[in-house]
Amino acid sequence: MDGRRSVAALLASLLTSSMATATLDTVLGIQVFAISGRPLDLGLLGLAAFAPAALFVLVTGSVADRFDRRWVVAWGHVVQAIAAAVLFFYLADVPTTVVPIFAIAFVFGLARAFADPPARALPADIVPAERVPWVVARSSVTWQIATILGPVLGGFLYAADIRWPYIAVFVLLVSSSALVLMVHAAPTHAQMPDREPESIAAQIVEAPSGRAHLDEAVEGFRFIRRHPVVLGAISLDLFAVLFGGAVALLPAIAEERLHVGAVGVGWLRAASGIGAAAVTLFLAVRPVQRKVGRRLLGAVATFGVATIVLGVTRSFAVAFVALLVLAGADSISVFIRATLVPLVTPPDKRGRVLAVENVFIGASNELGAFESGVAGQILGPGGAVVLGGVATLAVALTWARAFPALRRVDRFPTPSSTT
Repeated sequence: MDGRRSVAALLASLLTSSMATATLDTVLGIQVFAISGRPLDLGLLGLAAFAPAALFVLVTGSVADRFDRRWVVAWGHVVQAIAAAVLFFYLADVPTTVVPIFAIAFVFGLARAFADPPARALPADIVPAERVPWVVARSSVTWQIATILGPVLGGFLYAADIRWPYIAVFVLLVSSSALVLMVHAAPTHAQMPDREPESIAAQIVEAPSGRAHLDEAVEGFRFIRRHPVVLGAISLDLFAVLFGGAVALLPAIAEERLHVGAVGVGWLRAASGIGAAAVTLFLAVRPVQRKVGRRLLGAVATFGVATIVLGVTRSFAVAFVALLVLAGADSISVFIRATLVPLVTPPDKRGRVLAVENVFIGASNELGAFESGVAGQILGPGGAVVLGGVATLAVALTWARAFPALRRVDRFPTPSSTT
């Protein structure tokens, strides 16, 4: 019963925090563009939110492994809630510069950098290994629901009053902080005993320093480098997203190749959400259990083929179907990686490994959009998307040969097979 309550609390915390993130990401972009009118500032906003994950990767992973993960997640959400409150008061007067918003976005990114690795490690802490795919599938469904509800909520509230979305973000994050503290690790999977903040502070005083602390911090990198399954899974996602950033060029594709307006762009973006949600719901009922490695590589290859189709077609219907397939394939690869990496990684190293993975994923998203923009300027949107799809397909085929250990993974690991 405690296990079910912990899973329910974890999913509720994920729903509220992901809704807050989706709401915030939507309205911050609208707010920044309304103030400056410069598309460049939208890119700078994303970089401001991503930078802390890269700058503090050696710290965030160690914190996730040294301390009670629930408290790390909870405090991360509290800091984000405070930042939302600061934005609420900043917007009381008509702002004339976006610089303070960039600074607050950096704070949001810093808090997320600390909260995300332990939050992603929690499913493997609260249920037996054989149940982790079940929890990950439901986490994916929860995240998909949040990414649909959050932007809608933010849009409606922003239309009513530009400050109201930040009230919703504050309430959602405080609720998520309280919910995650209701999660309890299974006795055989707990990486550390429950601790109050006071004892955490005491451990910080006793923590190793100097070279020993640095060695501990970089252990996430070392573990990834030494384990081809983890290295292959993370790097596969990194390069697939880096080269397959077709969504960033959807407005240009819609106008120049498909000859549809804003409504058409909206439906194309909806296709990605529909495809991802449909596959995620299917995985919640029938999660991947066999031929894990081959299906991961196959999903990335399918992503590449669908991207090529999107780049060559001039039919709106074909483009819509290609985006359905593309997003569905991406959901499969995300599900497998999100399940495989925590299970292959020992509990005491999960935070550091997932912190490194978090940086890779963030970098691939930001750099992928940049790469697509540069290629689109040189080759045109269709040529850029085709090139990205071909590169993604080549990555899948190359990784199948370069990482045979990943290709041969049949089932998700169990505790006995990872010790």
